[in-house]
Amino acid sequence: MTLALPQGPVSSPHHADAWQGAARLKFRRGAEIYVQDEDADLIYQLVEGVVRTSRLSADGRRQVGDFYYPGDIIGIEMDAVHRFSAEALGDCEVLALRRAGSAAYDAGQLDRLIWQATAAELHRAQSHMLLLGQTTACEKVARFLIDIAARFRGETVALPMGRQDMADYLGLTMETISRMLGRLQSDGLVEFIGARTYRIRRLGALSEMAGA
Repeated sequence: MTLALPQGPVSSPHHADAWQGAARLKFRRGAEIYVQDEDADLIYQLVEGVVRTSRLSADGRRQVGDFYYPGDIIGIEMDAVHRFSAEALGDCEVLALRRAGSAAYDAGQLDRLIWQATAAELHRAQSHMLLLGQTTACEKVARFLIDIAARFRGETVALPMGRQDMADYLGLTMETISRMLGRLQSDGLVEFIGARTYRIRRLGALSEMAGA
């Protein structure tokens, strides 16, 4: 990917100095920000929207890596290429920096940014591993709803991802996801307002079901 940096700097509320001079890019819903096995020469901070990372195996099966929200950094890799693709779940805006930096950047500051983002990505991977290790499908779905709700300040929570995304993230089938969501709602633990908006009615009981 060829990146033309803007003349003037753009700022970000997180690590603002490190993102000085970053390119500000916009993506429409469904657009790929980067592609699996593409050179990982850029890192990105999500400014607006939600991004899903996913990977296709050789037999065509899809694994969802994670979901990223404003303030999150994506594209951090240990190797020279991206292991996952990143796709905008809605209209998105990101800041993009070259990993190698340039004369315009403080190398130490960029290194600290990458180190902190790498640590955050490791924490995500560990959390996902623990989630997949939950004993039952209902535990996995309950924990997922709690984790997503933790990103929102209001009472209602928006799900930008569909049932298939949730299934591929949790290692379940879409039918199982729908059944578990229906069970949690019929038990009065959550309440869905439409297909992709919910509120948690009984957090203590939901946390207990999630094995927390």
